[in-house]
Amino acid sequence: MLTFPVPTSNAEKQQMINIIKNKLINKFGDQLIAIGAYGSIGRNTEMPYSDIEMHIVTNDGFVQKSYEFVYDGFKIELNLRQKSDWIKRAKRIDDSWAIWAGSFIDISPIYDPTDFFRMNNQLPLDISEDDIKAVMMEFMVWEPYETMGKIRNLVESEDCEFITFLAKDFAWQTAKLIGLANKRYYTTRVSTFKQSLGMNSKPTGYQELVTLLLRGNLQDIKKTYFSCEDLWTGLNSWFQELGIEYETKHLPF
Repeated sequence: MLTFPVPTSNAEKQQMINIIKNKLINKFGDQLIAIGAYGSIGRNTEMPYSDIEMHIVTNDGFVQKSYEFVYDGFKIELNLRQKSDWIKRAKRIDDSWAIWAGSFIDISPIYDPTDFFRMNNQLPLDISEDDIKAVMMEFMVWEPYETMGKIRNLVESEDCEFITFLAKDFAWQTAKLIGLANKRYYTTRVSTFKQSLGMNSKPTGYQELVTLLLRGNLQDIKKTYFSCEDLWTGLNSWFQELGIEYETKHLPF
């Protein structure tokens, strides 16, 4: 077994964060607005093998590249953005909103003399129901509809070996839609399925397919396929309940 990644203590992580902070302050000076840790450190839930993820916000016009690297046993990700770019990214809404929104909300300030993060960490939640439904409608066409077509193609061709892979994709795509519909973000990718099951609004058939996935009970290809069909039926009924129509009545050109 390889010796890396290596475990590091919370104290060791904080020591490395302070080294990075001091180096950035010395390097950027007055151009630096704020430094904050997100991810597990931002939520105070870090584990021995957790990486260090940090937002570095600078004045507009002061453009610096971001970094992702391994150094001295630490996996480190430094996202450097101008103030206006950081705010723009925090306010955006897309199909992965429920996955990334927490990185702009759960932030532990490392250097923040103007209280930048506290004043702006609710921006991802400032999204309208109309915008949410528009993204859900577009994503439904991009991914779940296409994925269900691929699953049926495998059944039609009697090449069902890869249905389990598509079933996982289908469940993941639905989890993203559930997060959007409930306007709730997931704290980690690992906990996405479990957290999505606790949300109020979700399609019928979802819990059954996710339960199969979480228990690893995908050997029965026929059962997995029919679970996908049940979710597909539930997903469309759910969209109708939400008032989202994704099928166009005329050619869009």
